[in-house]
Amino acid sequence: MSEDLNQNYQARFERLLRPQIEPLYRLAWRLCVNRDDAEDLVQDLLVKLYPRLEKLAEVAELRPWLARSLRNLYVDRLRRLGRRPVEDWDVELEAVSDSRPSAPMEPEAALARQQLRNRVAQALARLNDDQRQLIIFHDMEGYTLPELELILGTPLGTLKSRLHRARARLKELLTDGTI
Repeated sequence: MSEDLNQNYQARFERLLRPQIEPLYRLAWRLCVNRDDAEDLVQDLLVKLYPRLEKLAEVAELRPWLARSLRNLYVDRLRRLGRRPVEDWDVELEAVSDSRPSAPMEPEAALARQQLRNRVAQALARLNDDQRQLIIFHDMEGYTLPELELILGTPLGTLKSRLHRARARLKELLTDGTI
């Protein structure tokens, strides 16, 4: 009987969180910029959430709630390790591209796209952590400003101005010719 309850619990947990795993991993990868660290971060989050299935089932907006939990775990890990989160953004961003299929590209177009991705990655690495996270959450992962208000615990007006400044800084880095 106890084994049936455990299997039922596992099945409910998996049904609830399986659709969220890929977006969580993509977000973790963008924060950590390292496959192993991203996998560890998502795994740590899932381990912490497993005993809290009943609370998870009550969350109205699960996606932003999970993103906030993942970000909090990431920030805690950074504090514990006492290091800057991104030290080398010279990585292939194809590993965490959109899951939408794309049409085949000519080699020149593919090269230009990869070069642009590398330039954006280098520019992102030069932003401060708050700006980088805001760009990742909003512009790359598609979280809305009201969702970010919940995730980051920051008032909407403040988020708007910070996002504007982060985008302006990113644009500056991309157009100044140093990247």
